[in-house]
Amino acid sequence: MLQRILTFFERYSFGVCTYLGERFNISISKIRLFFIYTSFLSVGFPLIVYFFAGIVLDFRNYIKRCRTRTSDF
Repeated sequence: MLQRILTFFERYSFGVCTYLGERFNISISKIRLFFIYTSFLSVGFPLIVYFFAGIVLDFRNYIKRCRTRTSDF
């Protein structure tokens, strides 16, 4: 049951923790725990940062896909 929940969130989340973990060579679980603990301590402000970073990452991936499609022609 727990594995299904984790798989669901990893599949449908923005991938911000994964991106930061790969970028700075830090464990992804430590970054997730950081977001969870700081959101409890600061009343949700890191969640706003997380969603903003997710939107930026999605936008960057969209631009990369558009560039590869136009260069294929």
